[in-house]
Amino acid sequence: MTKWTYARVLPPLLAAPFLCAMAPGDMSVAAFLARASSLERLGPLALATPQGNQLKGEVIAAGKRYKARIDADRKAGRRTTSCPPESGSLSPDEWLAHLRRYPVQVRKSVSVYSAFDALMKKRYPCPA
Repeated sequence: MTKWTYARVLPPLLAAPFLCAMAPGDMSVAAFLARASSLERLGPLALATPQGNQLKGEVIAAGKRYKARIDADRKAGRRTTSCPPESGSLSPDEWLAHLRRYPVQVRKSVSVYSAFDALMKKRYPCPA
């Protein structure tokens, strides 16, 4: 391999363990919002970009993890943190509005998964 090939191949190889270590939905709210704001100028076309697809994947993964946890709690007879319907929808505008409500100081410490869970608690509280 030439020196040029090493220079192109080495950075992605070094970054791969860090990127693979994060589970989908573990991206911070700060990182999510930063990436989303860079795509907003594209409007609806943002979802057609690789970065838009990655952000959509983060939300979908967080939703799947959330549903799996809720289903496991119900199956085990444990009280759930929220009581969502079997199916529902969440618009990108609703999601971004929820994320933007987090104070800037805490956005780095809140994951997309935690934010999803908090939104479900707010939207679908369990009856007392």
